[in-house]
Amino acid sequence: MTPKKNSFNAEEIKKSNRIFKSATPKYTTDWYIKWVASIFVLSAMSFRGVSGYETYDLYLSMIGISLWLWVSVIWNDRALIMLNGAGLLLLIRNLVESIL
Repeated sequence: MTPKKNSFNAEEIKKSNRIFKSATPKYTTDWYIKWVASIFVLSAMSFRGVSGYETYDLYLSMIGISLWLWVSVIWNDRALIMLNGAGLLLLIRNLVESIL
């Protein structure tokens, strides 16, 4: 006997405390941007601390943080705007220092 897949109607999902419900909408523009941004930030972290790959870390971090800044503006989240804006400025400063 194969287990039966549970299907819930909209009313059950709305009233249930046990059925997982996502807090953010899926497949919207900001949803795609935040996942791409997260992949860039994680990729940058994989280069962090590896001798000779500092510029890859900087470029990937700048792309990821810029995308997260864009998401922050879409969400109108001032704390995230401040965090990612300051982070982007620090990354730009580090990039300029490494070039000079």
